[in-house]
Amino acid sequence: MKTSNFLGLLFTALILSMGVTTRYCDAKDLKSAAVAAPDAYGAIAAKEILRQGGNAVDASVATAFTLAVTKPDAGNLGGGGFMTIFLDGKPYFLDYREVAPQAATANMYLDDKGNVIENLSLIGNLAVAVPGTVKGMWAAHQRFGRLKWAQVLAPAIRYAQKGFTVSKYLNDTRNASLKDFSATNFAQYFKGMKTGQRFVQPELEQTLRRIAQNGAPEFYEGHTADLLVTQMSKNQKGIITKEDLKQYQAVWREPLQVEWNGFNVITAPPPSSGGIALLQLLKMKANLAPHFNQVPLNSPKYIHLVSEMEKRVFADRAKYLGDPAFVNVPVTRLLDDTYVEQRAAEVNPKTISPTPNIKAGLEKPQTTHFSIVDKWGNAVSNTYTLNGDYGSGVVVEGAGFLLNDEMDDFSSKPGAPNLFGVVGGDANAIAPHKRPLSSMSPTILTKKDTPVLVIGTPGGSRIFTSIFQTITNIYDYKMPLRGAVAAMRFHHQLLPKDTIFFEPYKPIRGYLAKALQDRGYKLENQGWTGDVQAILIRQDQPMPVSDPRGTGTSLIVPNK
Repeated sequence: MKTSNFLGLLFTALILSMGVTTRYCDAKDLKSAAVAAPDAYGAIAAKEILRQGGNAVDASVATAFTLAVTKPDAGNLGGGGFMTIFLDGKPYFLDYREVAPQAATANMYLDDKGNVIENLSLIGNLAVAVPGTVKGMWAAHQRFGRLKWAQVLAPAIRYAQKGFTVSKYLNDTRNASLKDFSATNFAQYFKGMKTGQRFVQPELEQTLRRIAQNGAPEFYEGHTADLLVTQMSKNQKGIITKEDLKQYQAVWREPLQVEWNGFNVITAPPPSSGGIALLQLLKMKANLAPHFNQVPLNSPKYIHLVSEMEKRVFADRAKYLGDPAFVNVPVTRLLDDTYVEQRAAEVNPKTISPTPNIKAGLEKPQTTHFSIVDKWGNAVSNTYTLNGDYGSGVVVEGAGFLLNDEMDDFSSKPGAPNLFGVVGGDANAIAPHKRPLSSMSPTILTKKDTPVLVIGTPGGSRIFTSIFQTITNIYDYKMPLRGAVAAMRFHHQLLPKDTIFFEPYKPIRGYLAKALQDRGYKLENQGWTGDVQAILIRQDQPMPVSDPRGTGTSLIVPNK
């Protein structure tokens, strides 16, 4: 390790170990920029662009395209996502979520008896929704970018052309996916990935060069679009047409904003369920403050109280949330102080509330995330996805990129669980041009119109519960950022009944397990609970942290 890198990491660790203070910088300019990304290549791409004078949006576009090359399990051209931006003192939200094709129907994944056909919404061409990532990155850059479009795509093109060194993690996930994708062309493109060796992707390089030269229109109307539509006719027939691609639009929406504990929490609106759920959890916990008083973090009582809150949030999610272009999502009512207080009052601090009694309260899951802050104090929190690891397993031949399996995020049938075990209702039913409900929750906290925390994570339905726990670790339990991100996480989502999911990184064992089981909970290992990428800004210094559960890299980028 170079001495400069070592000293930088040591400096960061010393700052983070000092914990959280209540002093924040009123000035916009910072001493440095920072990035927290899910792999080193994405972080280095951001650093490269920031040093060239790019802002947080430029760096985010560069990171997103780089991850499409170096992290094909989740980084993507063929997926979609959400971007929360705080730029020049104002919040913005960009929805570049995938949409259902024109030919999609509500029962397209059901057999003639009305049962869900296994894996039809997860593997192969029929699982693919119209991708949004390229149009989203283009829209963000067109509105806010400082550097040239081709300039921010240069790192991704370089990694596709010259290759990148494959990590053990990437090799392992590829091996685990080969069996599932035996009916697709996945192995043809990715069997050459081997731990410690360079992996070159010439077809993807050419696709990126076309996009760099011609912008998003190339992907949606040009040669790349032709290749994608041709792919739909191979093997299992897909339904995306050239017209579907041409009609796709990224959408600028008003972000959700709520005042909480002296901070302004800026997060994702519908079709994200995660933003509403995160804000409900934060507000509900504030209402239940007397019950949390003197309760140790991650103790049996703490886990019980949070689980009681989460099960109510998931009941609301299943009933009310969907694409706001198709359903009337009662956002204001779901976040109303009186309503949240009412839901908090339903929490039984001592025993489990019977699951059948937990209804929606109003009257009649593979993804990746990065966080970036530039030297001017602008911030981007971006979460995007293919849905499952490597999406549908379908690679666009001649273009070299994977397609999503995002159609599984719709409710194939009311009450039927999706990949992450979450049930939905009619609000999230399949319809042409509709956006599936998502848990992605890219979030920025500000104080006095200055960002103080940029945070997000992958993890399907675990996304907003992981962000909630990390935020409360920092601000309610005064943990340093590194400790807050590394702390044990757990998850409860109403169904399966009375089940708390734990993680192998910090499992629920011993006394804690017995105490929860004595309360009536079942414990289940969920295998993985996110990959938080966060930047805490204290005074005028951003401090990035990547989740120790993953293979991410955090960098401070000093001003020249």
